[in-house]
Parts: sequence; structure tokens; C-alpha cells
Amino acid sequence: MATALAVQTKNLCKTFNGKEVIKNCNMSVESGTIYGFLGKNGAGKTTVFKLLLGLLKPTMGQATVLGMDSVQNNLEILKRTGSLIETPVFYEHLSAFDNLQIHLEYMNSPCTDIKDTLEAVGLFNVGTQPVSAFSLGMRQRLGIARAIIHRPDLLILDEPINGLDPVGIREMRGLFKRLANQEGLTILLSSHILSEIEQIADRIGILAEGSILQEISPQEIKEKYPSGMEDYFMSITNGGVLNE
Repeated sequence: MATALAVQTKNLCKTFNGKEVIKNCNMSVESGTIYGFLGKNGAGKTTVFKLLLGLLKPTMGQATVLGMDSVQNNLEILKRTGSLIETPVFYEHLSAFDNLQIHLEYMNSPCTDIKDTLEAVGLFNVGTQPVSAFSLGMRQRLGIARAIIHRPDLLILDEPINGLDPVGIREMRGLFKRLANQEGLTILLSSHILSEIEQIADRIGILAEGSILQEISPQEIKEKYPSGMEDYFMSITNGGVLNE
């Protein structure tokens, strides 16, 4: 029996000012799994995320998200997806609680216990403080809270642990695993912390120069590269050659 796919791209391409940034990108993300999306700076990860959300239109190819075409059904996809793309922006003079309440109203989402969501991301004790007083890590936590507050079917997270300390990284890792394993949420996330992706992902996709070079499980990486995740990543993205 075939496994349902939450995300699939076929020969996805995107050109900016005559430069092909995404080239024949083919990826498959199984429903209810955590997919780690890796690539060097400038590889095109954020562009792929925006194409999946319908925030950009592909030059060629197709992206199917939750069974829908990303261009034709982008509004419905946005309703059913939680995302954190680039630096999150908030109403600075309002509290974390008020920011989440406004987001729920904007999404026309059913009433959700905002306090539970703030507690899940470790902001319960500061939920009434203005966001202007928040640190980078606290803003990142609030961005994650906003992504999950409306109970989406899919999470797309671009560097979600950026700015978090080791405790925060561990807490978010636990949260993501609970969302996937207990609630069946599909999570597609990128990170430059390779060890974190290795710990959390069910499957990993490697993007280089706009194309997916390989989709592989962490277990397969361990078998092929006993020296570790870093050597695997460097070898794949450097054409099979390790930099000493």
C-alpha cells in the first residue's frame, strides 16, 4: 500500500532575472513524518518553501501540498499549513497572547486555548509581556507558537531553532516529535545544525544548486558514513569529495 504524501514536487523550477535558482527539484515528504531539509547558504531552501506555500509561482514544474496544487489552491494550503519563514514579524506593542489571538482571527480559526500553546513553546510566564521586550530566542518561540496555534496539518519551518539556547533547542525538538508522533502532523524543516536534523528527522533531503541530490534516512547515513553526519553532508554537497 502506497504511503500518502503531504508534499511532492515534480521537476520544480524557479527563475529570477534569468537565473535558475531552483532546477528540476523533486522531493517527497510522507504524511506524519519529520523531513529535514539541508543545504548550504544560498542553496534555495527558502525559495522552495515559498513555492510550496504558493507565495511564489514556479517557472516550470509542479508542487503538490496536502493533495493540492500550490498555485491553484494556495489559499486553502495556507489555511491548513503553519509556517515560519525567515524572521518572524509581530505587533511589537502587543503581548504574545494578543499576537496569537489576532492571528487566530485572521486565519478565521476556531477558538484555541492560547495559554496551552504558549506553555508548549515555553512562553507561558511571559505571555502578557509586550513582544518588544522579547529576546531573539523568545521571538523564535513565539513564531513557532503562531505556526501551530491553528492546529495545521503541515508545518514548514525555516531555521526554527535559530537563536535558541541548548535548553530551548531540546524543548522544541521534543515539541516537534510530539506533534508528529502523537498528532500526526507533517513537519518540513531546515536547519544548519546538522546534529539536530540527525536527531529529529525521519528522512533528510539534501539541496544543492537548486536540486535535490538525495533523500535518505538518518539510519542510512550512519550505515554509509560511520564518521558522522557532517562528513556525509560535506561529501554530498561537494560532489563526493571531503574537504580536509
